[in-house]
Amino acid sequence: MEPQGLIFDFDGTLADTMPLHWQAWEIIARRHGFNLTRERLYSLGGVPSRDIIKMLAAEQGRTVDHLAIAREKELAFLDRLPEVKVIPEVVHIAHSHFERLPMAVATGGTHRVIEQLMEHLHLRRLFRAVVTSEDVVNQKPAPDIFLEAARRIGVPPERCRAYEDTDLGMRAIRAAGMQAVDVRDLLAGRAE
Repeated sequence: MEPQGLIFDFDGTLADTMPLHWQAWEIIARRHGFNLTRERLYSLGGVPSRDIIKMLAAEQGRTVDHLAIAREKELAFLDRLPEVKVIPEVVHIAHSHFERLPMAVATGGTHRVIEQLMEHLHLRRLFRAVVTSEDVVNQKPAPDIFLEAARRIGVPPERCRAYEDTDLGMRAIRAAGMQAVDVRDLLAGRAE
């Protein structure tokens, strides 16, 4: 099936942000005494920071202001914004479909961070819509963010192709009834 619309996750799909998110999380975990490994963080790709903090606090028997800590993490990440680079293989797909198909971003990030990243990387003009964790109630692996992105670009979900780099995101795409592309497969032969 040829898609009528394309939807892209952002972190780890369009932009190589995960190592920088990890650096920010290391600072926050140390500052607030959370136990968080890199492997655990990567397994939670697509989960909003506020939800990760709530999860960690519950698991570790803590009561915290998850929104305040999420803002701290956001600031620690934004300090690293100049270091963020695109993932060229995926950005090429978006560029090659620009003005041919409507496209959206569906991300577990926040508008504030994603919009700054998209401007920094000169990607914003490519996308008709940007849907973040702030726009939906149920996060990945629920399909809500991808369904909302499809709605905003005016394409039925079953006519969309979506790109992701996490297991949670792939589950969300499939639950939305979309064609799923795992960018980890696209990047498998890439030199590290």
